[in-house]
Amino acid sequence: MSSESVIKKRNMIAQPAWSSHAVIYQVNTRQFSIKGDFDGVRKALSTIKALGVDIVWLMPIHPIGEKHRKGTLGSPYAVKDYYAVNPEFGTENDFKALVDEAHQFGLKVIIDWVPNHSAWDNPLVNSHPHWYAKDYKGDFRPSPWWDWSDIIEFDYTQQGLRDYMISALLHWVKKFDIDGFRCDVAGYVPNDFWASARRALDEVKPVFMLAEWENRDLHENAFNMTYAWSWNETMHELAHGRCSLDRLRKYYSWNERSWPRHAYRMTFVSNHDKNAWDGTQHEQFGDALEGAIVLSVIGEGMPLIHNGQEAGESKRLAFFEKDLIEWQPHPIGDLYRELIALKKSKQVLGNGEFGAQMIQVPNSHMDKIFSFVRHSDEEKVFVIINFSDEPVSVSFNEPLFEGRYSYWNSDEQNVFCAATTRMLAPWQFEIWVA
Repeated sequence: MSSESVIKKRNMIAQPAWSSHAVIYQVNTRQFSIKGDFDGVRKALSTIKALGVDIVWLMPIHPIGEKHRKGTLGSPYAVKDYYAVNPEFGTENDFKALVDEAHQFGLKVIIDWVPNHSAWDNPLVNSHPHWYAKDYKGDFRPSPWWDWSDIIEFDYTQQGLRDYMISALLHWVKKFDIDGFRCDVAGYVPNDFWASARRALDEVKPVFMLAEWENRDLHENAFNMTYAWSWNETMHELAHGRCSLDRLRKYYSWNERSWPRHAYRMTFVSNHDKNAWDGTQHEQFGDALEGAIVLSVIGEGMPLIHNGQEAGESKRLAFFEKDLIEWQPHPIGDLYRELIALKKSKQVLGNGEFGAQMIQVPNSHMDKIFSFVRHSDEEKVFVIINFSDEPVSVSFNEPLFEGRYSYWNSDEQNVFCAATTRMLAPWQFEIWVA
């Protein structure tokens, strides 16, 4: 057996064909519609699908703890019952109707799973207190060093807890035919638990697993996709002038050399954590927002849309209260739709091994211009982004970028050669397709 075969056998979760160009969309059910229920999400599925979305990720759908609750409605990540739906969102039948209709649209549905901790008043506290971690006084404890006073941590040295949690995961797949899970702070739970859970789930149906964590080892036996937190942090720092463009290049070097090609990394400019605690997409990225969105969709990684981004994400959504998304037509929504359509039209823009790797195109202003090609024998996409607040006249080195191109969303055509220069306004991007 070759060394390559040994590596593949060790490990790695095979990516389903349907995910080759997939896009994921996060739903905060509480804030998504006026009533804040499953029916409100169900009625919007056609609109979500029209963005080009393939996976709908629902934030936790379970009842929320009342003891030590934060705010009026509490955090959805303080789970009171892993086998029930939050009555604020509707009934089990309402949830099943949402999943069934999503499947009719060709959408996959994954639900948020909170395995590391529970609410203080989860019945497990009384029935199985030994399943919980304790502090130096022997008391139940929230996650150390975090202001998570509304939850207490589990202890995964307890086999009974592991068995319970896997049974609970299986319940949602068997009864409601969901397609997988987004797993909260997945790195706080041992990797061998995730491997066991994945094996059990895949015996029922192939599932899609997303880890809220950034560690390549999670891909070995458990997860299809992990968060690209460092990509987001780098883009945020770059937008505010707090790092050089070389930091972004270091991310892509790390991504190429240290991570397996099959591993999906979720690229995003916003999510519920970023929106609530760091600001809206506009606050986080300012004039660099469009360039960041372009890179999240057209670069390597699976793009995430946080609900409301397509409507301009005009405010920070209150995390513990009702705070309706302000829905409206917006150019950001148009940008996402057009970029996703381009992604899906080009094999080279696929996710992981389904697409082509990014190859840097050196240019005359490496401190300001980020340029790369994704290509095959049949296709080529050339991307140029000015990540600076200055206009830049840029030329390019090495022959990979050369060729006859069409502009991605117009009839403009151009021949790029060694003598080509492009004038880019501050923060402007260009996408050329051959």
